[in-house]
Amino acid sequence: MLKQLLARKTDFNEPDDTHGPTLRRTLGPWGLTALGIGAVIGGGIFVITGQAAADHAGPAVILSFILAAICSTFTALCYAEFATLIPVSGSAYSYAYATLGELMAWFIGWNLVLEYGVSASAVAVSWTGYFLSLLQHIGTTFNMDLSLPAALTNAPLAFTADHQLVATGALFNLPAVVLILLLTWICYVGIRESSLANAAMVALKVGLITLVIVVGWRYVDPSNWTPFVPESQGHYKYGWGGVLRGAAMVFFAYIGFEATSVAAQESRNPQRDLPIGILASLAICTVLYIAMAAVMTGLTSYTLLGTDEPVVTALHGHPQLEWLRWLVEVGALLGLSSVVLVMIIAQPRIFMIMGRDGMLPKVFTRIHPRYRTPHLNTLITGAGIALLAAIFPLDVLGDLVSMGTLIAFMAVCAGVWILRHTRPELPRTFRVPFAPVVCTLGILSCLALLSTMAWYNWSLMIAWTLIGLVIYFSYGNRHSHLRGSMTDAPSTDA
Repeated sequence: MLKQLLARKTDFNEPDDTHGPTLRRTLGPWGLTALGIGAVIGGGIFVITGQAAADHAGPAVILSFILAAICSTFTALCYAEFATLIPVSGSAYSYAYATLGELMAWFIGWNLVLEYGVSASAVAVSWTGYFLSLLQHIGTTFNMDLSLPAALTNAPLAFTADHQLVATGALFNLPAVVLILLLTWICYVGIRESSLANAAMVALKVGLITLVIVVGWRYVDPSNWTPFVPESQGHYKYGWGGVLRGAAMVFFAYIGFEATSVAAQESRNPQRDLPIGILASLAICTVLYIAMAAVMTGLTSYTLLGTDEPVVTALHGHPQLEWLRWLVEVGALLGLSSVVLVMIIAQPRIFMIMGRDGMLPKVFTRIHPRYRTPHLNTLITGAGIALLAAIFPLDVLGDLVSMGTLIAFMAVCAGVWILRHTRPELPRTFRVPFAPVVCTLGILSCLALLSTMAWYNWSLMIAWTLIGLVIYFSYGNRHSHLRGSMTDAPSTDA
């Protein structure tokens, strides 16, 4: 039994058409980079930055972004090497299967549901806040009442200050559900259509963010950055502990850079283009994050930024910047929409690979003969994401996503080092420089960020893991193709 749980998959070279209709290979380096930017630039700039500054790091949220970027860079290098070795859409799940064994691969794949599926729900919840703000702004400008009932714009569940889950009296978050279902339809009809929609949103949101940074910089008051690291108030609030906790929180903002690896089977030249997409998207997003954090904390006191729309809050104190509010709200809606879109692209493709390994039912492996997408899988994923967004608030989802992602990142860093020793002969078109150092630092930095998570985050993570293990032992382990081949081996030899 232990041998089966630790069994590693070594053959990832089966032809694309082994399982019937294939995914369509249409993406080049710019399309993959746009996917990465589309997945990364969203909630980090428009929501999480303000909360991390107000609740944990103060103006030093800039350092939090730098620390999170360093951690992500270690991992991005490891993802880039793996993407050239195993150019399939399973991302960290497939990488773990090749190095750490089946049980760990399932564990990582289950955590990727947090990284993609649950994070899409969290971002959709953020989208609702900016959508309501835009409606209010339009209504005020034209003297119209465009408000939506609170019962249809809030989650029916929420966490209290002492971390008790309580009912709010709301029905469900209708705007988030509508957004997810619309983007699910786009993902259903094709990767080319999804990629074009994402590229358009990426171009617009990066342009708008750059405009806010350039114009807003003129009105920055350096006194708002003093003290840069506010005095500690305990429980990871301010001080250097707060900077580290802020890094763990804004890490949520970086998690999409490796979404490009999930598009491996839709890339024209994955060995060349995937490393470009992963590293270029991370570099561009890091610069934008740091610049935006500096502008936001320079425009107003960090203590005021803990709102659902902190960029708009930062602009409020400057009447001469009021015209930017429209652009910020539109940019936020575009930015958050592209994140949800890429996550809905990514999650079904990971499920597809898990299904092809026998770990999930065959319905997850079917490809539409015309659209060439995992269509039924996409519908199931979209419905699940919409359900989570309808009933859970952002603060419940965000930290859980970060924890699942950090664990997956640690597995990827460890996997590169292991595969260097177990399969040194494999051709690597991209190699992690100073691999032992980079891999070790990647693991340690992820552990450092995980250490700041509160007990209730760990309790949620334990519950999530137990649910995953129940699914694995009741279905995945029994239907695993690798396990089946190991079971058949003795009779074949006989």
